[in-house]
Amino acid sequence: MINRSSLQVISPILIEESLYSGQSFLWNRISFMERCFVSVIQEIPVVIHQINNENIYIYTSDESIRGIPVSEALSTFFTLDIDNRKLFDDHFIKQFPIIAKLLQEYSGLKLLRQDPFETTITFMCAQGIGMALIRRQIAMLFEKFGSPCTIEFMGQKHQLYRFPKPEILAEASVLSLQACTNNNYRRALNIRRVAAAAANGALDFSTLGVQSLSLDRIRATLCEYDGIGPKIADCIALFSLGRFDAFPIDTHVRQYLGEWFGIRRASMSLTEKNYLRLQDEVRTILRPELAGYAGHLLFHCWRRKVKHLKTA
Repeated sequence: MINRSSLQVISPILIEESLYSGQSFLWNRISFMERCFVSVIQEIPVVIHQINNENIYIYTSDESIRGIPVSEALSTFFTLDIDNRKLFDDHFIKQFPIIAKLLQEYSGLKLLRQDPFETTITFMCAQGIGMALIRRQIAMLFEKFGSPCTIEFMGQKHQLYRFPKPEILAEASVLSLQACTNNNYRRALNIRRVAAAAANGALDFSTLGVQSLSLDRIRATLCEYDGIGPKIADCIALFSLGRFDAFPIDTHVRQYLGEWFGIRRASMSLTEKNYLRLQDEVRTILRPELAGYAGHLLFHCWRRKVKHLKTA
């Protein structure tokens, strides 16, 4: 039996733009229905159908996700507790009116609270490749190492896979993992080591998720593992640990920091020292506690409006 619930929204949100903005690569479009998407959240198959900006329906085979009612769990997943209208203050809007106008189209883009282990492995796989290829690599990882599950929607069954558990990836051969990492031996080895650390508790995401822990400490802990540098550590913090002050910096971010905000350091070599100094400069422009959240909207707006890149 399929259960239907609704997502209670106060202001319009953009489901597709949120799911396909480069923070997650685990969702698929349902071809026969517009603005309809399917994935697995905390091992539960989920279909999301956005009728319009205010009416969003959720279909699951269970009434709850990890004991939490589905609508409440999805409200948390889509960070509905964060008011996007507060991301850019009046000072920012007055100082950068052209950018503020561009951002209006994406004001409903929401950050996702994702599973930390899934986010870690996903972004380790994603290094240096385009979004479409990342999706293919992750799909292969699911099929090779994840457990199958199905959900029926509109009379059709959809085959899905749950994200592989840490102990499964820890025991996988490097050769089998290579196929899911763009044939990168070192990356496959690093993923297996991180999975082993997560499986045996050495890498404890629940401890890293404590909000009183400093962002520097989170980054330092994650960067102890080969294959995780400052940028991936910040992605993990931002997209799965609720640290909206984390500000990942990649090529697109450097580009918009230079062109939109005139930050000269953005054109310099991105050493670890320069990376941290760039973040310091960003926090003088954006609200520090929400710099990463706002930065992701800027990142997506830059890719779509300036680079004319499609959602992946």
